[in-house]
Amino acid sequence: MANLDVTAGAQGTDTALNKTLEGLAPLAARFLIAPLFLLSGLNKLGSAEATIAWIDAAGLPFATLGYIAAVIVEIFGSLALIAGFKTRYVAAIMALFTVAAALAFHNQLGDQNQFIHFFKNIAIAGGLLQIVAFGAGRFSLDALRK
Repeated sequence: MANLDVTAGAQGTDTALNKTLEGLAPLAARFLIAPLFLLSGLNKLGSAEATIAWIDAAGLPFATLGYIAAVIVEIFGSLALIAGFKTRYVAAIMALFTVAAALAFHNQLGDQNQFIHFFKNIAIAGGLLQIVAFGAGRFSLDALRK
């Protein structure tokens, strides 16, 4: 991760504050983005038939398989993000999933609500790509495995 130098005149040095920020910022990012997916996945578990019907109504093939894949990505992906396990791979999969969801379910950009949801998904994918780029950080299972 790039040096987050927050002290005046200390360019290029690793201060205790910089090390703390470099450890906490990725942890906070993972903890802030993961609940969105976890709650969505748990909601899908509680409304399987409705979710499958919604996927089918969007015209996607294999609605039941799509439902299962969505639940797996959202629940297990969010838990892996929180733990910082295989973080870059998980975040990449979740970013692709999020863009695919935007294209499949929020593609009526003339509808203001759909327009907002589409670009919300794109922004979330951007945040996930930051995790792909910079990794899980010091406070993660990935860091323990190094």
